[in-house]
Amino acid sequence: MQFDQLKRRDFIALLGGAAVWPMAARAQQAGKLPTIGFFSPRSAAAARRSVAALVQRLGELGWIEGRTVAIQYRWADEHDEQLAAIADEFARLKVDVIVTHATAPVRAAKQATAVIPIVFASAADPVSNGLVASLSRPGGNVTGISSLTVELAGKRLELLRELISSVHRLAIMSNADGPGAVREMADAQAAARTLGLEIVTSEIRRAEDIAPAFEALKGRADALYVVTDPLVNTNRIRINALALGARLPTMHGSRDYVEAGGLISYGPDVLSMYRRAAELVDKILRGAKPADIPVEQPTRFNLVVNLKTANALGLAIPEAFLARADQVIE
Repeated sequence: MQFDQLKRRDFIALLGGAAVWPMAARAQQAGKLPTIGFFSPRSAAAARRSVAALVQRLGELGWIEGRTVAIQYRWADEHDEQLAAIADEFARLKVDVIVTHATAPVRAAKQATAVIPIVFASAADPVSNGLVASLSRPGGNVTGISSLTVELAGKRLELLRELISSVHRLAIMSNADGPGAVREMADAQAAARTLGLEIVTSEIRRAEDIAPAFEALKGRADALYVVTDPLVNTNRIRINALALGARLPTMHGSRDYVEAGGLISYGPDVLSMYRRAAELVDKILRGAKPADIPVEQPTRFNLVVNLKTANALGLAIPEAFLARADQVIE
């Protein structure tokens, strides 16, 4: 009798386990792993840490690359004209979910498929940019993590003014053809006015505009706010070199820019956003629909300071400010 009860309990436990058995394991038994199509407007080297965070978190959730899930990688290497072709390829391959970041790739993916779920690990103002209907109810086949790029402009300027109290004239450089960049520039201008700063706008549209833009800024600004944008990201090393040559301290929205020679950045913790994106992918692979998964906002933010750049500019960073930094580059 006890043996029969034991067998019955084992059988019930087996059924219960089957109900939550990962899709990957079931698919593997059928000979095909669920497939994630990841693509980036950047290079593999530039996105290395972000992708590692995504893959690590997927593994922690049971989606182990090559064993329980397959991941196809594509890189546009800063050539946005390739994004549509990459998205179309993933649509033809019928991957189970597409993961990307930034507005342009998400738009390309949306145009390529209205069926395959799309998760963005980072995108500025996804509602205004038409990626989702709303944060709470994204609708369609897209969800992800908003980067809050525009909303943080005021905080960045407060930090810049705290660090360099002598700043009175602020130059703001942005891509005039980037919708997100235009919105962030407007937000930065409003914040600058609140702080009583004189504003000098510097608009670029292509890489060839950068050097002339710095020539035009000579003697007209005390610091430079650089608006995050794919064009600017591609040319971040050059922009920071020219800013240093012009003796302009720079404020950025991402650690990548400070690692490329910028002075200071304040923005969302990108790696934690990619880990969270992995959790959204996990939900989708287990049956959830993107339309029902609210777009999330970052909860962790990083202040990064480049001491080497500060020394080159002759700036003394207060110890109290350095103590608040999440990363100090020496």
